[in-house]
Order: sequence, then C-alpha cells, then structure tokens
Amino acid sequence: MSKNKLIRFDIADSQAGGQRRPFAKAVRAGDFVYVSGQVPTVNGEVVVGNIVAQTEQVIANIKEVLALADCTLEHVVKVNAWLDDARDFSSFNAVFQKHFIDHPPARSTVQSPMMVDVKVEMDVIAYKPLD
Repeated sequence: MSKNKLIRFDIADSQAGGQRRPFAKAVRAGDFVYVSGQVPTVNGEVVVGNIVAQTEQVIANIKEVLALADCTLEHVVKVNAWLDDARDFSSFNAVFQKHFIDHPPARSTVQSPMMVDVKVEMDVIAYKPLD
C-alpha cells in the first residue's frame, strides 16, 4: 500500500444497526490510524452498567476497530476521552491503566454531556509504519 493512500474502514456494521454511517470507524492515513469515537455498545445497544463496565466495552470496541488496520492498543499514541460525570474519573482511570500500563499513550480527558445512558466515549490515534 502506498503511504499516500487513505483507507477507510467499515462504514456500515452491526454497531450502527447495519446502516451506512456518515463516517468511517477508522481511517489509515500513511503510518497513522485514526479511530472514530467509540461508545459502550454491543450490536448497536448501549451496555447497561457503571463506568467500569462501559469503559471495558469501549476499549473492547477500540481493539476491534484497531484490528481492522492490523493494529493493537500497543500502537496507540493518543487518546481523547469524554466522561459524562467527572466523579467517574478515578474508576475510568483504573480501567484505562489496566489496558495501557505497559505502553501509555498521550491522553486528554474531559467532562461532556453524552448520549442517553452513555458514560464514556473514546477516540484514539495509532501509529504503525506500513513498511
């Protein structure tokens, strides 16, 4: 694959109820992979549970999307995270640390109102050279 080529991954899948999305789950641009915001859903339904359960699901969804571009969490260099409730920060951070302790990325975390029943959303940027 040419380093100048863009690859867009999965614009329709079960997470969107099988419907075509107006955005890609991820885009590979050269050596970087940009993963769209992931929320705690399975087959298009929000996972019922606390911030721990929802963060675990978001990270599972991120792993699934990264795999489309032959990447893992080890390749993640930047994470943006949004929490519905700032009081969830400590519990969110404990789950995050479990998955990223050996290869910590840069990260920003902010509080922001979320979709109904969603407590956390994350997007990531991964770096994996094509060569």
